[in-house]
Amino acid sequence: MGILANVLIIIMELIAFRISFKAVRWEMFIYYTELSNLATLISSIAYLLTGGNAPALRYLSASGLTMTFLITLCVLVPMGGGFKKLMLAGNGLYHHSLVPVLSLFSYVFWERHSSMFLLPVILTIIYGLTMMYLNVIDKIDGPYPFLRIRHQSRIASVLWFFSLIAIISVISYGVILVAG
Repeated sequence: MGILANVLIIIMELIAFRISFKAVRWEMFIYYTELSNLATLISSIAYLLTGGNAPALRYLSASGLTMTFLITLCVLVPMGGGFKKLMLAGNGLYHHSLVPVLSLFSYVFWERHSSMFLLPVILTIIYGLTMMYLNVIDKIDGPYPFLRIRHQSRIASVLWFFSLIAIISVISYGVILVAG
């Protein structure tokens, strides 16, 4: 079942990346969503090429996509993004909904597991610090409302940053526990 799930993930990722690229070209890679889905595409390809021997990559992508799913559903939708628009339409159908659920399900139930807890946490910290720096030097705005540090107080930015790190830490540990 893991092989079939990863083939489906690759197909859905290619469809979603085509949609994303048509909409925003290379700018799509400033988004955690796109980067976590790119990690998933790579990890699913590695899974197939190694006969299922890519547990660290699959763990990284399952954790990152769970973060993507939960932040979209619990933060971005309530902030005004709209459930239908973010979760059921365009690339969001794949990148925010279908692929995160299938990827986590496949990793937990059908694949070899990894316990490299810090991997998704460290990469999320690197992403967050990079985006905050690019916001400070006025190279980008966002790309998420909680990263728009020029539009909120410093304390809000710090609280958002540490909240997101806490969330990915809980998710990463939770994936390990559930996959147990």
